[in-house]
Amino acid sequence: MVTEYATRDELKQQLAIETDDDTRDALLDKALKAASRGIDRATGRRFWLDDTAKVRTYRLAGRVSCEADGDVLLVDDIGDIASMVVETGSGSSFAAFTGYETTPDNALADGWPVTGLLRVNGAWGTATSRVRVTAKFGWPTVPDDIAEACLIQASRLFKRKDSPEGVMGSSEWGVVRLSRRDPDVWNLIEPYLLPGFG
Repeated sequence: MVTEYATRDELKQQLAIETDDDTRDALLDKALKAASRGIDRATGRRFWLDDTAKVRTYRLAGRVSCEADGDVLLVDDIGDIASMVVETGSGSSFAAFTGYETTPDNALADGWPVTGLLRVNGAWGTATSRVRVTAKFGWPTVPDDIAEACLIQASRLFKRKDSPEGVMGSSEWGVVRLSRRDPDVWNLIEPYLLPGFG
């Protein structure tokens, strides 16, 4: 499963490296992986989709939001609901449940993940109840902003070997200290921050 948000060839193009030049491929791959995982940590989510459906179990405490039309169970990003199964119960006893709607409305159609399950005009259960969800978690596709942020950050990481101590020299500007956080990367990923992260 590919979990990097840009390809090696895209990074080579960004750095003006010929695509058939494989002498730095290991360093480029390392930079792409580090940039992708850095974006995951900064946003509190991941933007790749599971290959197969996975099972996750949720306790209700702290995960339920009371809305005017029912209770919303906040879940991890779900990028594909084709094979989704929702069950309620506790311990080892779970039963299939169908009285829910996904939220936000039209999320998948707009390229965003499902982040909640609305129990229409009802509550999800008691404090001891659990909800088990089987689905493909992640994002439907990698957003363009995330792919671009990955390329910028990977380029920066790749060039880091040429800037010891975080200082880079230039004949025009002299010595320049690199900022801790790239403002362009931050502007691209900021709309995707999970509340409570960043």
